[in-house]
Amino acid sequence: MLVNILFWIYAAVLVGAALGVILARNPVHSVLLLVLCFFNAAVLWLLIEAEFLAIVLVLVYVGAVMVLFLFVVMMLDINVERLREGFVRNAPLAALIAVIVAIELGYVLWVRRLGVELPAGTAPLPAGHSNTAEIGAVLYTDFVWPFQLAAIVLLIAIVAAIALTLRHRPGVRQQNIGQQVAVRPADRVRLVRMKSEREP
Repeated sequence: MLVNILFWIYAAVLVGAALGVILARNPVHSVLLLVLCFFNAAVLWLLIEAEFLAIVLVLVYVGAVMVLFLFVVMMLDINVERLREGFVRNAPLAALIAVIVAIELGYVLWVRRLGVELPAGTAPLPAGHSNTAEIGAVLYTDFVWPFQLAAIVLLIAIVAAIALTLRHRPGVRQQNIGQQVAVRPADRVRLVRMKSEREP
């Protein structure tokens, strides 16, 4: 009973935070709300006794990926007014997609009426069971190629983020490593010899 109550509480917060990610006008606020989404999703993983997935979700996504997103959002020159115009223009399409998703969720929730039996709940795990070993066995046997493909996609995303932040913009002073390395001390420092003067 307590697990069901906690599930509905954290699921409601998760849905509210997800809506905040979409509706927030400030991109930084959207990123912070996405962090809240990940925390609530981690709690839902804990409720089904998947501790490893919950910890990985917090450490990897909240601790690394979302920090990267936050820095990228803060470093990019985002025109907030233009984003608002795009949001209003795409609002009807977004509403249509939201209605379709709501219909699909309702269909899944009422699937019992179609004669499909759903499990009553998760069975308790035996003593000494390691979900980390189970995930590793499946991940590196059946899903090794999708796992490597996901790593490549993340690498491409990191390179793209770096390329976006290093683009040349007018009026911004940039560092030229080649010129800095080629500088000689004689070009930067000039020694001046002056006769010492005695104070009157």
